[in-house]
Amino acid sequence: MRFHIQQESDIPASTQLYNQICFAIAARHYPPGHRLPSTRQLAMQTGLHRNTISKVYRQLEIDGVVEAIAGSGIYVRDNVTKRSFKKSIYSKNKISNLPDQEAKKTIDNFINLGYTLQEARKILTNEIDWRIKCGSRIIVSTPREDIGASMLIAEELSPKINVPVEVVPMEELEKVLSNSNNGTIVTSRYFLQPLEKIAKQHGVRAIAVDLSDFQKELKIIKELNAGICIGIVSISPGLLRAAEVIIHSMRGGELMLMTAISDNNNRLLSLLKSSSHIVCDGPSQSVVENTLLKNRSQLMRLPQIICAKNYLSIDTINQLKKEIGVIN
Repeated sequence: MRFHIQQESDIPASTQLYNQICFAIAARHYPPGHRLPSTRQLAMQTGLHRNTISKVYRQLEIDGVVEAIAGSGIYVRDNVTKRSFKKSIYSKNKISNLPDQEAKKTIDNFINLGYTLQEARKILTNEIDWRIKCGSRIIVSTPREDIGASMLIAEELSPKINVPVEVVPMEELEKVLSNSNNGTIVTSRYFLQPLEKIAKQHGVRAIAVDLSDFQKELKIIKELNAGICIGIVSISPGLLRAAEVIIHSMRGGELMLMTAISDNNNRLLSLLKSSSHIVCDGPSQSVVENTLLKNRSQLMRLPQIICAKNYLSIDTINQLKKEIGVIN
């Protein structure tokens, strides 16, 4: 993935690079464990000083997005909860549903590793109890200022995971977990580090989900004629900021870009009047369409609406199902 810095932008160059790297990680262009480009490589690509890039990498490390390995490089942090061999030897199905032969193999593996039968039973029981506890509900949490990101995650998970899904602002999470600490906290990678601290205090897990790579939508934007105006509408301010950075990195100043939160009526109407193409998230689509219908007489032309229906990648949803013990 290539990064592009808009020197004429009001957004500081270091912030542009930070946001682009975060988006690349969230969209799994750089998956967990991937080695990021060296400061020298990024300096050649972006024109930024290596000291500036080093500061961005340090901030990413502070925020828990990457980790620096001395003498090796900067790597995307693997935030998925890790377990020892006691998990990896399981089959994909629950132990209780395994044929007798598979159950025997599992116990044999423990014995071969030096565990006693009592220790094996304790490990299996603890793991099952843990999954029952964490699979009782999903709590989607982000800061209140970007609660729209939580709503996008929750809307996509609810029909696909057969457990209750609720949205809780990060500022209220302590109180909620104090009343009941069953469940798994789900968030974006941007907010994982502070949520991990809260989760640890209450004996639950915090798991980050990865964004869709939005390849279909980005392909359309990449092929648009220069000089037109494109509008981005979402319920998430964070998604709008990321989209703005990515589109600028792809097209530079070739496109006029407007963004709007879907409940900002004045801003939305202004965007509809100016844009030839509008990209919106699923929850915003009906708002955009209704606003178009109500204000049809004020529009010189109807913009083309492109709805990005998938906010999360399919792989990240399947991984979450495994983490909480949900069978596909």
